[in-house]
Amino acid sequence: MPSVRRVSHAFLERQGLTTVFGNPGSNELPFLADLPDGFRYVLGLHEGAVVGMADGYAQATGRPVLVNLHAASGSGNAMGALTNAVASRTPLVVVAGQQVRPAIGPEANLASVDAQTLMKPLVGWAAEPACAEDVPRALAQAVFEARLQRRPTYLSVPYDDWSAEVDDNALAVLDRRVERASVPDAVQSRRLAERVAAARRPALVLGGDIDSPGLFDDAVRLAERLGCPVWAAPSLFRLPFPNRHPQFRGVLPAGIAPVCEAFEGHDLVLVLGAPVFRYHEYLPGRYLPEGTRLVQVTDDASAAARAPMGEALVADPGAVVGLLLRSLDAPGEPAGPYRPAPEPLTAGGPSLHPEQVFAALREGLPADTAYVVESTSTNSAWWRQMDLRRPGSYYFPAAGGLGFGLPGAVGVAMAQPDRPVVGVIGDGSANYGITALWTAAQHGVPLTIVLLRNGTYGALRWFGGLLGVPDAPGLDIPGLDFTRVAEGYGVRARHVGGVEELRAVLAEQPGHPRLIQVDTALTTPS
Repeated sequence: MPSVRRVSHAFLERQGLTTVFGNPGSNELPFLADLPDGFRYVLGLHEGAVVGMADGYAQATGRPVLVNLHAASGSGNAMGALTNAVASRTPLVVVAGQQVRPAIGPEANLASVDAQTLMKPLVGWAAEPACAEDVPRALAQAVFEARLQRRPTYLSVPYDDWSAEVDDNALAVLDRRVERASVPDAVQSRRLAERVAAARRPALVLGGDIDSPGLFDDAVRLAERLGCPVWAAPSLFRLPFPNRHPQFRGVLPAGIAPVCEAFEGHDLVLVLGAPVFRYHEYLPGRYLPEGTRLVQVTDDASAAARAPMGEALVADPGAVVGLLLRSLDAPGEPAGPYRPAPEPLTAGGPSLHPEQVFAALREGLPADTAYVVESTSTNSAWWRQMDLRRPGSYYFPAAGGLGFGLPGAVGVAMAQPDRPVVGVIGDGSANYGITALWTAAQHGVPLTIVLLRNGTYGALRWFGGLLGVPDAPGLDIPGLDFTRVAEGYGVRARHVGGVEELRAVLAEQPGHPRLIQVDTALTTPS
């Protein structure tokens, strides 16, 4: 009879989950034994970095990916990184090792007590199979739940289960296929199309779910056909629209009152592929201006249910964009040429202004470069200088938890080896996922990390000003040299001192990971 491990490996192979991100412990070794030749195990040195790399990889490929964690302690180390994967709706399948079944009740060392509740409410589904024979079916459910919900799932498996034998019924899981289609019916389609066509001054708000090949370009066509202004949803983690397009108005502010102000004069706000809304700063006010109606289209039923205002249609945003394109008049044109970037600001000292760094990236790197950004204090400088016109060009920590950027960049680069990938990382953020440099070096990932060093938590200083506490302790981080840290992990590094030196270094195209440290002046995120 086949073993649980053999059937589970075969199922994962058929589902395409052959890249495994992990940091193993003793409980996980029985699962990892005898991995088929087509599998690739990506070792991370800390579980937070493991989840961050898997998050970037899954976002870039658009497919579920397997994460292997060590019992309760490894799961706990990963939990902060998991918040970003939840907010970005990344389909991670987390499998954690558990003690042998007889040792769980007595709470032996490395037993995970009440394992199925450990990662809740972060994960969309969690379980520990009641018996070894149910492991293959439960693993399949973890994969399908992650795919259908677009949310991480969690499965705890006692390590003695993997060698247990199963009967022929377990093999039925190998041929399973679970799909989802969410197309509006005829009445819903007609009602939505009529409402959009009747709007005198509509506005379009696009979320991260729009940033995918095909849908990104269709969203541009829809906006041009409507001739309306376009915003990106607040708390942006993926860019769903070219940021220098003449109809693009930028990222909506993450406060109630300023969002309402942005919609003044619009009778209809159509939100595609985003929650309504992911606010951050508490700036109370009306949700919408008087006379403005909002319609949200999302395939995330939870986001539709929890929205505080407007109407919602739970459907595939791509299907809705397609029906609107078919129902509206002849194709429109953009309202003028793409906007050029302004001259970058300068710092007036030995440090570079972040705009100078971003202008060098924009001018010196290929137009299809994918950027993974975790430098929150430089947001305004970033959007003033960058020109991003392709899907998958921008990734940002979706829940605001630090530690996604550097590992996420490694994951994106591993998923897209033929596309240039650059991580733009602040010195405060880099420490949370720094061990991902070792993984990049071991796999020879052709990744560039641009490390912005300003010696402080700049975004916290800005937020402290908003809260009236500008002098809180713990905001400065002097004395960090990431070139030495990177070299210790096996990544070549260089500290550049000026714009021309930065441009020259960027022009090089090494086939290995590298880190470029740049000293930058302190700026504000908005």
